[in-house]
Amino acid sequence: MRLVLYQPDIPQNAGALLRLGACLGVPLDLVEPAGFLIDDRRLARSAMDYAAAADLTRHASWARYLAGRAPGRLVLLTTRAETRHLDFVFRADDALLLGQESSGVPPQVRAVCDAEVRVPIRPGLRSLNVALAAALVLGEALRQTKSFPEAA
Repeated sequence: MRLVLYQPDIPQNAGALLRLGACLGVPLDLVEPAGFLIDDRRLARSAMDYAAAADLTRHASWARYLAGRAPGRLVLLTTRAETRHLDFVFRADDALLLGQESSGVPPQVRAVCDAEVRVPIRPGLRSLNVALAAALVLGEALRQTKSFPEAA
């Protein structure tokens, strides 16, 4: 299981996702360019001292990410998906793709995804914060695949 951040816009969300990955033992791929400096103090502030425990791989472009990505399905988290994350059967080698906070992913990125899932929310509301949505979906994926880290 991996988290993939596609050209993130908001360093605080990227930092929260770094922390999430570190705490749950899930590697994170960051596809550049990001909308902020990767060493930005806000990113470090959000990740706190968990950044050192995170397994972060930076990719200079989407093409570079695709060329070197691990085997497994690419599962896009999107408000446009018909399938709820609760109804999806995750696999241990899935990569959960998160789009830009401001615009999601472009059609050419969406086209290469193997599946799409959404977090169900109340009618009339747009979406969850990307880090919150990732935490919900990742939690369900880890539960299904029995991949949560064991307590010390």
